[in-house]
Amino acid sequence: MDIVVKNFTKVYGTQKAVDNISFQLKPGEIVGFLGPNGAGKTTTMKAITCFTAPTSGDILVGGYSVKENPEKVKSLLGYLPESNPLYTEMNVIEYLKYVAELQNIPREKLRSRVAHMIEVCGLEEEKHKNIGELSKGYRQRVGLAQAMIHDPQVLILDEPTTGLDPNQIIEIRELIKKLGKEKTVILSSHILAEVQATCDRILIINKGVIVADGTYEELSRRATSDEILTVGIGGCSFDDAYQKLKSLPTVAMTDVVSATDFIFEVRSKEGESSIKPIFDLCVENHWYLTRLTPVETKLEDIFRNLTAN
Repeated sequence: MDIVVKNFTKVYGTQKAVDNISFQLKPGEIVGFLGPNGAGKTTTMKAITCFTAPTSGDILVGGYSVKENPEKVKSLLGYLPESNPLYTEMNVIEYLKYVAELQNIPREKLRSRVAHMIEVCGLEEEKHKNIGELSKGYRQRVGLAQAMIHDPQVLILDEPTTGLDPNQIIEIRELIKKLGKEKTVILSSHILAEVQATCDRILIINKGVIVADGTYEELSRRATSDEILTVGIGGCSFDDAYQKLKSLPTVAMTDVVSATDFIFEVRSKEGESSIKPIFDLCVENHWYLTRLTPVETKLEDIFRNLTAN
């Protein structure tokens, strides 16, 4: 289901929290929504979920306006807040039945819907336990189950892996990827490596405006137009390799990563590639390459460059 944000602005008193932003999310897309504290990320998510109304502009979920049809929009959304409030004294089945009733699921479909969510979220072995007895990872699974119990077309997940151990993070990540094949998923997280591993697309907001929108690969290419290579060379003297790498016409800068292992970081001139010249240099001098790999810009670096004051 599409989400269309059109010229959305939100003003609190004299403060403009979000400033005339527009973007569109497609069905079957997992989108990472990033931004520093106070950037407008939470305000935008609250507007999509109808917890706050736009000052101007509009947001359409499946063609329905959050201003004109908020109840319909809410019925299309599933929301897992960062705090993941659960009734810990209830067992998993009881809680999911209770949430299903709140979502007006017909009584004849309630049992099968709860059973399906237990299966999808991997809760079969825990379904008779009280929620208070579950690990943090299984509580997150219960949170996902309650967000999806009414089969929404859009899932909004706020920090879904906070506090989980590495194994639990992998489990929740795989579950989100599975859900993303059928639904539109908006995932907000401060764990940037998690966003990079999970999301098809990344939106970054800063000071109320969208400053980046694209896949990780697209953002990485935009962040640096210069090619950077990690180069390892053998069968030569260190000084000879260093000097000849520096002298290549395509090379702008050469730094030493490890003098012991003869590993260098080579930055090419703008619009140039040094891969073939380095390969030809090694052939010409009867050296051998131990490493020749592009250096990727980390999402952390992209985020910092776009949001630093």
